[in-house]
Amino acid sequence: MQLYTRSAGTGIPVVLLHAFPLSSAMWLAQREGLAKVCRVITPDLRGFGGSRLGEDEPSLDLMADDVARLLDEEGIDRAVVGGLSMGGYVTMAFCRRHPDRVLGVILADTKAAADPPQARDNRERIAQAVLSGGNDVLVSDVLPALIGRTTRERRAMVFGRVKGLVQSAPPKAVAWAQRAMAARSESFETLTALKVPLLIIVGEEDELTPAADADAMAQAAPIGKVEIIPRAGHLSAVEQPEAFNAAVIEFLKAEFGGMRR
Repeated sequence: MQLYTRSAGTGIPVVLLHAFPLSSAMWLAQREGLAKVCRVITPDLRGFGGSRLGEDEPSLDLMADDVARLLDEEGIDRAVVGGLSMGGYVTMAFCRRHPDRVLGVILADTKAAADPPQARDNRERIAQAVLSGGNDVLVSDVLPALIGRTTRERRAMVFGRVKGLVQSAPPKAVAWAQRAMAARSESFETLTALKVPLLIIVGEEDELTPAADADAMAQAAPIGKVEIIPRAGHLSAVEQPEAFNAAVIEFLKAEFGGMRR
């Protein structure tokens, strides 16, 4: 599966994988802000944005393998791989399946635990609702939890942008991704086995994957640093891009020094 990709900058490659149910459009501020220090690669995961869905059964492992093929196509041996929310799940699957391709890891507003039965049931409910009735259920049931309190109250343009991305998500891709996420296993052993630097980012107002989930991932990993982004909810990279970018740049400089090489 060939992924549609937006890229910017030169230097150490940093792959950023988007949240559900968005696309690589969510990384606009990262392509602009991080391109000064690295090569930012932001693919649309299968079914979203400009990438085809295909006929495969739902699987985060398949999405991770798509990213490995993308690195092959780009001529990249190893990269810093990161993701937010669903993108974080795919990142952990990538670390498990392709550990030799990973220079470093960024996990934002995500968790290593598997879904409990109630959450899996809710994912299937939303999958069926989207396939039968379109994206209204995403606006009513998913969108409110994606955005933090501060953004809802003070940043109407950001909220509107996220709402537009949610509304434009292809229903078949939404259902496929929900089922892929519902079937995922826990990833704590994957984090324990990491042999590369790890940055964990979480929005201060994230109610879906709060700071407790970030701390649990950091405790599982040999080396894991947690950065909390103030006045941000689940989509910290979109809600507070300057603070998010600053955390990533500090991580890259600390771990990889002179990055333009």
